[in-house]
Amino acid sequence: MSLLKVSVLSLSGLTLWLAPPFIFSRKVPLHNFMQGVALVSGFACCFEGRRCALKVAKAEEFEAMKERAIDADVADELSTSIYVAEQQRRKEAEAILAASGEEVEAAREALEAVYSNDLQPETSATTSDDEASDLQLWWKVEAAQTQGKTATWIIENILGKKGRKFSEGKKQLEELVNKFGNQEI
Repeated sequence: MSLLKVSVLSLSGLTLWLAPPFIFSRKVPLHNFMQGVALVSGFACCFEGRRCALKVAKAEEFEAMKERAIDADVADELSTSIYVAEQQRRKEAEAILAASGEEVEAAREALEAVYSNDLQPETSATTSDDEASDLQLWWKVEAAQTQGKTATWIIENILGKKGRKFSEGKKQLEELVNKFGNQEI
């Protein structure tokens, strides 16, 4: 709002200063008086605009200072937390060095047991490659069935069995339906 006020005051001051010589005549005494009033009003507008511009500049300077203070606080907060974490790691390292070898070895073995159990893959969850490919093929077949595609279209386009291999495709489709059709996946 202040920037708008400064702009309006500056433009009106310039207009009041430049317009009277072209609008008013010097021969009419009232026009001379009006020229004087317009000139004084123009100066007043310019001075008021300057005063408002200084206020806006001070406000912007204050906002910039506030931003710098916030940035400095954030940097200080980060450096403090880094320092505290470093001191804590140093104390932990000193405690490990001061502990006996047996305690350290026991802690290492406990951690190794925990991590080795977490990192081993589960063998029961894995399936063979054939079952995985059959399952992917079944998902494609099921998606085609939900779209209303016929068995012939599925055998020819999804299973890729056309012509002489059509009967093999029919058997493969029956096997997929028997294998996965009754299960909820």
